[in-house]
Amino acid sequence: MIFVFKTSVKSKVHVKLLKPHLEKKLPNTKWNFDLEDNDKILRIESRENVVLKTIDLLHSQNFVCEELQE
Repeated sequence: MIFVFKTSVKSKVHVKLLKPHLEKKLPNTKWNFDLEDNDKILRIESRENVVLKTIDLLHSQNFVCEELQE
């Protein structure tokens, strides 16, 4: 499954800060940020539902994060 989130992550520095947290909390996933998109999209490919984990993780690091529905 692919999960798509709108975030407040604005720079590669932010991504670098989040990387160890994402790797620890969301093992066995593939993820990437699209910082050129107006919504600063985070896409996560995972076999399990990671919506709550992802939102909680970004909120704990003081970023806005909400799932985008299809």
